[in-house]
Amino acid sequence: MSIVGPTSSGKTAVSIDFAKKLKGLGITAEIVSADSRQVYIGLNLLSGKVTKKEMGLIPHHMLDIVSPKKVYSVADYKKDAEKIIDEIITRGNLPVLVGGTGFYVDAITKGIILPEVPPNKELRKKLEKLETKKLLETLKKLDPARYREIDQNNRVRIVRAIEIAKSLGKVPKVKAKPKYDVETIYVDLPDEELKKKIHTRLLARIKSGMINEAKKLQSSGVSWKRMEELGLECRFVALHLQGKMSKKEMIEELEKSTWQYVKRQRTWFKRLQN
Repeated sequence: MSIVGPTSSGKTAVSIDFAKKLKGLGITAEIVSADSRQVYIGLNLLSGKVTKKEMGLIPHHMLDIVSPKKVYSVADYKKDAEKIIDEIITRGNLPVLVGGTGFYVDAITKGIILPEVPPNKELRKKLEKLETKKLLETLKKLDPARYREIDQNNRVRIVRAIEIAKSLGKVPKVKAKPKYDVETIYVDLPDEELKKKIHTRLLARIKSGMINEAKKLQSSGVSWKRMEELGLECRFVALHLQGKMSKKEMIEELEKSTWQYVKRQRTWFKRLQN
């Protein structure tokens, strides 16, 4: 089972409610997160991670598994998540994949075979000197499809996408070998309702200490550059803490970028309607 949709649409609540109802029928469901930021330790409020209380005793996996200092790729995720899913199936339980990172979801549900391209340090050095706008223009020429769905504030992913396309000499055709039989549920809300929920949720997380959480990350050795690379909340809170934007500007820019991300998520998951 897979439950997907844009950020703040209510996927987590739906999945937990679903798991509880299955429990009443004698079926044990275990939730496997498919979120590219929630894999990182310490990004709780910054990634909107489900709390222990919200879990309601339902087992959750693929949360808090790697240091934010490290880059965790979709290939890493696929390997780790499939191991967890296989263990859940072996226990006789139902794995429920939940998240909004489309590439992570597809890696599991479609069994996407990822190109094995080693890091190119020289190319990365050259690309890291370019402005994000120029990087996006380069990616658009090399791989228009990847350009349309990528987080346009995440320089690490943009550089990696360019690296893959350049290494293979052409845009790679995505190969897939499905490993699991998956039923997918798409969760969404009308635009105005979703925008209101994004705003309310953001203010609640700030009130709960999201900015202090970012300060702790930085003091623990996560650089400003790395925090900006992590995108969305991490990026804009880091810019605010460096004095590059006011708190008001941080909230406005974050809401705008989150909505752009929602549109990319919807485009990615629109294929499910068929």
